[in-house]
Amino acid sequence: MISSIQFGSRTIDFSIAYQSRKTLGIAVNPDQTVVVNAPTETELSSIKEKVHKRAAWILKQQDFFETFEPRLKPRQYVGGETHLYLGRQYKLKIEQADTKLVKLLRGVLYVYTSDKTDKVTIQKQLDDWYKTKAIEKITAFFDVCWLRFNTYDLPKPTLVIQKMDKRWGSCTPKNKIILNSDLIKAPKVCIEYVITHEFCHLLQPNHNKSFFKLLQQVEPEWKVWKEKLEVVMA
Repeated sequence: MISSIQFGSRTIDFSIAYQSRKTLGIAVNPDQTVVVNAPTETELSSIKEKVHKRAAWILKQQDFFETFEPRLKPRQYVGGETHLYLGRQYKLKIEQADTKLVKLLRGVLYVYTSDKTDKVTIQKQLDDWYKTKAIEKITAFFDVCWLRFNTYDLPKPTLVIQKMDKRWGSCTPKNKIILNSDLIKAPKVCIEYVITHEFCHLLQPNHNKSFFKLLQQVEPEWKVWKEKLEVVMA
């Protein structure tokens, strides 16, 4: 069941899951969705009243999760525009060629293609190149960051690298960490911060005080790298 309340100028949408429980609980997910777990037969008016009382906290959580969302500006895939790779801006240069190829050379990102006006093909070439680089580089950073967690006697999680619209990374209950392939465009320290953030979720699933205490212990400069990620990838 879906419902909503108005809190000031903002609307809070939430889903309701009726369960066999005694108390009502509210959870804000990393994708900013709000779930209310309510005892069976709880009146909607009582649920809305509870959500309204917790509205300030809910909005604070949503705003926090929003700072993790990718905000990469769309590209036109024309010569002269800039593209990110490991935190650096590279000018795009499109060259006519019989063989398709993408390479970095002296601060320039070259795309060799059979039709310089075919933006769809150029975008696909770049996407494929980024994906290859993401698998290579992010996997290496993942292995290095894991060394910090050897003392916790945890099984090493499975790594999955894929496109993600709303998040830089996630940690699943099945010991799997999913990282956004667009992270390859961020600085190395920012990529390592996201990886470390997800590793911390293996020990602390929620964003509570224990989670941030652990993150601070493992990566004291995490706030710096988080802010850098937000600025560079804006």
